[in-house]
Amino acid sequence: KKAGEKGTRFLHTLNGSGLAVGRTLVAVMENYQDENGRIAVPQALHPYLPGLTHIGGE
Repeated sequence: KKAGEKGTRFLHTLNGSGLAVGRTLVAVMENYQDENGRIAVPQALHPYLPGLTHIGGE
């Protein structure tokens, strides 16, 4: 708050969260890409992407 300001203010973060979404996505892509270029969906993301096991490829 500025000097003399009263009340409550919301804290804002870049990208709307406590992590850098772009960097996190790149890390998943680098670590889960197979030899065909497909990206395996990590087990931790399965609840958010039901029925999807891979992204990309043919």
